[in-house]
Amino acid sequence: MLVNRHTIKIAIDGPAAAGKSTVAKLVAQELSYIYIDTGAMYRAITLKALAHSIPLDNEAQLTQLLEQTVIKLKQAKEGQQVFLDGEDVTLQIRSQQVTNHVSYIAKLPKIRQEMVNRQQSFAKQGGVVMDGRDIGTYVLPNAEVKIFLVASVDERAKRRFKENRRKGIPSDLEEIKNEIRKRDQIDSSRKVSPLVKAEDAIEIDTTNQSIKQVAELILEEAYHVLKR
Repeated sequence: MLVNRHTIKIAIDGPAAAGKSTVAKLVAQELSYIYIDTGAMYRAITLKALAHSIPLDNEAQLTQLLEQTVIKLKQAKEGQQVFLDGEDVTLQIRSQQVTNHVSYIAKLPKIRQEMVNRQQSFAKQGGVVMDGRDIGTYVLPNAEVKIFLVASVDERAKRRFKENRRKGIPSDLEEIKNEIRKRDQIDSSRKVSPLVKAEDAIEIDTTNQSIKQVAELILEEAYHVLKR
């Protein structure tokens, strides 16, 4: 492994199920960096909102709920753990119910601003790999490495379907395809920080590439920057 003379920020963006989280974890592990899963943060507040039966379009109530909520991301041997008000919700936030509703909360301007403030605080010292949908354009616009992952809807649906089966979550492939299309539409058309590729981001199509291959491409770029 290359010995780092300084640390950088790596932003990885892309639509649902493009492989962002899995790739980001590998890159962070190789560089001994901190991995920050911003999607998990939105999923955590979605889980709490659903538990409290708060309407997902009530921005005022949801913002108040978030302000009273503590979300922590911790690194563990088995991967990143997500804690919501002290409770480990790593598995709960991956439920189909949360997956189907998280985009509705994530598009709310006040929710995004509060989350961005927290995410920027996490990344202040550098040495982080952060993935999401607006990292390179809005959260970390000065990141030294920006990556935008894409993949076909069919491929992303197959990945999510296989992931659900591994976790024992009942799912239907066609339904997942429809949900992914719907999430793409919501994420790309929201007024605040829509899902778009940063002008200086490197686009990688993961459709026909393994996670390891994609991680290696990102690491090559990171090493190039670190050598400067």
